[in-house]
Amino acid sequence: MFPASFWLYLVSRFGSATAMMMLRAAVAWHVYALSRSAFLLGLIGLVQFVPALALTLVGGALADSYDRRRIMMRAQVVPLVSAAALFLATRSGAVTLPLLYGVILLVAVAGAFESPSRMALLPTLVERDVFPRAVTIAATNQALAFATGPAACGWVIAAADVGTVYAVDAALVATSLLALAFLRSSGTPVARRVPGLRAVREGLAFVRAHEVVLGCMTLDLLAVVFGGAGALLPIYATEILHVGPKGYGILSSSFEAGALVMSLLLTALPPITRAGRALLGTVAIYGLATIVFGLSRWFPLSVLAYAAVGMADQVSVVLRSTTIQLSTPDALRGRVSGVNMLFISASNQVGAAESGFVAALTDATFSVVTGGIACLVVVAIVATRLPALRNYRTDRVRLE
Repeated sequence: MFPASFWLYLVSRFGSATAMMMLRAAVAWHVYALSRSAFLLGLIGLVQFVPALALTLVGGALADSYDRRRIMMRAQVVPLVSAAALFLATRSGAVTLPLLYGVILLVAVAGAFESPSRMALLPTLVERDVFPRAVTIAATNQALAFATGPAACGWVIAAADVGTVYAVDAALVATSLLALAFLRSSGTPVARRVPGLRAVREGLAFVRAHEVVLGCMTLDLLAVVFGGAGALLPIYATEILHVGPKGYGILSSSFEAGALVMSLLLTALPPITRAGRALLGTVAIYGLATIVFGLSRWFPLSVLAYAAVGMADQVSVVLRSTTIQLSTPDALRGRVSGVNMLFISASNQVGAAESGFVAALTDATFSVVTGGIACLVVVAIVATRLPALRNYRTDRVRLE
């Protein structure tokens, strides 16, 4: 059903996504071990968001102008070198907070160029009639990688040290690059031209003209900005739940484990047709589960609650990916993917900064619980103000 290029894409994505999640978890653990500061944990999110804000739309325009596979390969050289540098610095005892933040910044810059190309490349690897299933399989593969990365990080730290995590991370990125080297896209080659401001505006105009697409992005943005708890997991693992590095790994991966379970369910179940109502309902569950996680002082309940957050988020991921990619012409996919990645980066990284800063002013529990409550308020407002999104159905969409 699927060509070899699709499976190579999955291998590459698994390697790079696992490496990315390992690096994020390791740096968060390292920063907190050196500083014991919730504020500095939140600052990681802000450092990651600045390059996304400045460069993701440019990366999307480049994805519509140059070979997407080559852009991905060149971008992934940065995390490969960065992980190797952190490994050597950790071994020599030369790791500092500025070095950790500098690496996160460089990797975020590379991601701003790699992510739009990766998202835009997938539709060119399979036929349109099997694309929805390809999205679900790709989302399952990504969820498995996202679950594997933090869990492996925790276990490697406990068994060896954080420096070993950086070595494993470099090996995974090298695997991703090797898979990309053999991948060939069957899509129409993109035109080689230098993108300008007009090209970026075309992508923004397309998103603005499609209310349901814009509504999905906005809902995800606001819900995750307020409801995200990931930046505070080192505090929950060490000071609230007292479970150490192994528990931190389990807790960090429970979100993605829940996402993986939901991906498998979505693969087995009939497609969701009432997508708008399903999206609003799952984001509400996202907020409720976040509140439970914030209040929990029992580790198994915390793991289950955070897994439920991941399950709800995964429904949104699959619905958004399918809707955006199938409704976007290939000539605009890079730029529209860039807009989508900007929203995703804003939600994840600004959300991390918000939760860390609020926790620094109050405490971790207050930050997480009030964020979950704000998420529920966002759902109520969006459901009331955007009836087109509320009533959106996938079985009534005309594919472009």
